[in-house]
Amino acid sequence: MKFEYPSFYLGIFLSKVIVKMTITATKTRFCHQTWQLEAQIQLVQSTEEVTYVITDVTPFHPVSHIWPDHPADKGTLKVNGSEHDVVDCQVGAVEQESGALYVGSDIPVKRDAEGWVFVVVHVLSRTESFAINDLVTLAVDKDYQNAVSRGHTAGHLAYLALNKVLSEDYWRKDADRKDPHGYYDFNSYAQVTSYVTPDKCLDTYRLGKTLRKRGLNSADMLNDLQAIAEKVNGQLVEWLQRDAMITMECHGDRLTDSRYWKCDLGEGQLAVIPCGGMHASHLNEFAFIQVKLVKLDAQTIEMHTNVNTAF
Repeated sequence: MKFEYPSFYLGIFLSKVIVKMTITATKTRFCHQTWQLEAQIQLVQSTEEVTYVITDVTPFHPVSHIWPDHPADKGTLKVNGSEHDVVDCQVGAVEQESGALYVGSDIPVKRDAEGWVFVVVHVLSRTESFAINDLVTLAVDKDYQNAVSRGHTAGHLAYLALNKVLSEDYWRKDADRKDPHGYYDFNSYAQVTSYVTPDKCLDTYRLGKTLRKRGLNSADMLNDLQAIAEKVNGQLVEWLQRDAMITMECHGDRLTDSRYWKCDLGEGQLAVIPCGGMHASHLNEFAFIQVKLVKLDAQTIEMHTNVNTAF
């Protein structure tokens, strides 16, 4: 959705001098174990049903408009003693010249496009409680965020284990793409969708003609799904015995800056995965991770990944 803002620059006349304030890219803190902070409101826009609030910094993770695998955070915004539920959290982009705000799938440009800033849009039920320059307290639902983070980490671990198992017996020739451990990257080739929910991850894979040409023995794979799942689960048990931290390497604090998931799983090289989501901080947060592979049709399978926590 697009909103025209009367003026991108807010002119403040002081001694006949105009001081111009611009809307800046949102600084993100969702990868920094931060669940509550105070921020300044930069922009407020409303439709008939909702109000969009943009702050200079936020602990909220928005759902991506490009790859919506990781859901939006839940929580509240509090201003002047009044608390409001965040009903959604999305990515937005502001065109600097016009001040127009575009939200979610209406964003017309790629990240870091010249003349644009990307922002986190907190979506509330329509309200008149918020104004530009107000100080607001943002509080994330910590339990929900942590459960989603575990689900996302489990999804990474599961697909790395699946790649390893398939590389051993189900590729008949060398594939160009390799995963962080050097195994054939089935996940990269075949993944159609991925959806994270609290302590769960659901991945859908397509085993089409192109993948068979690249060397995957998809017929054998389909016949052996239960055995493959058992091997994947065995590999996950082995990895979860390691005393290993999980870290997020952030190349800046803007929403569009690159972030990388890192974990040493004992495979000879550190697993490094580009990822914009949130994650568990240590393997010891998991009692176990269970994977189930389900055949939907001759070309489609699902991987259901479920977490049992260690606390």
